[in-house]
Amino acid sequence: MAHSPLRLGVNVDHVATLRNARGGSLPDPLRAALLAIEAGADGITAHLREDRRHIRDDDMKRLKQEISKPLNFEMAATDEMVAIALDTRPHASCLVPEKRSERTTEGGLDVITAHDHLRIVTAELGRAGVRVSLFIEPSIEAVEAARSIGAPVIELHTGAWCDALTHGEDARAEHEFARLKAAARLASEKAIECHAGHGLDYDTARQISTLPQVVELNIGHFLFAEAIFVGLAAAIKQMRAAMDAGRAEGLAA
Repeated sequence: MAHSPLRLGVNVDHVATLRNARGGSLPDPLRAALLAIEAGADGITAHLREDRRHIRDDDMKRLKQEISKPLNFEMAATDEMVAIALDTRPHASCLVPEKRSERTTEGGLDVITAHDHLRIVTAELGRAGVRVSLFIEPSIEAVEAARSIGAPVIELHTGAWCDALTHGEDARAEHEFARLKAAARLASEKAIECHAGHGLDYDTARQISTLPQVVELNIGHFLFAEAIFVGLAAAIKQMRAAMDAGRAEGLAA
């Protein structure tokens, strides 16, 4: 099979979280996005939540206007967010589940129960030229549902795998990675572009990059946590190096 280059999308939500904690305009997520692109990011992701706890409407407008790389608009599949996406016209929209009480996105979309609604939203955004991805659990059923919905892209939720590794649960980690591997393989067979993200650090990004079907990683919190100590450019360059090393390992296997 042909192997696509591996892209890095940088999520700037947590820059906005820090800004909003103090109020005012600093730090600016647009500035973070521009620095990330200069350091080697292939795209920028931002999640406009219903409660606007970090990214705000104006942030999305400025990102769309000012960055030179694709903008991935992460959003719930609600009428409000669809209307904003249709007005903003980002390169892509990643549909995610959203609960007001959660600190970060917990798990993938319920693509089985919400199948018909997601198919309508995917088609509407697609007609407007917005490439839709579905943030899903790494299961065969979820990949099959995504294909039925008509999504050209999926993003596999890597959170359970990363959590298992963090807690030293080797058996669970092995099981979760096997699920990621099988889902990525099936996506490729179904001609669905496969991305991955949530909870990734240098080590897990390197390992997930060994899967040749995965063509994009979306990473945010870890990069900005590292940036506090080493700077954003250095963190992104080290992440890019980890991803490239993993991809080389995968192709050599």
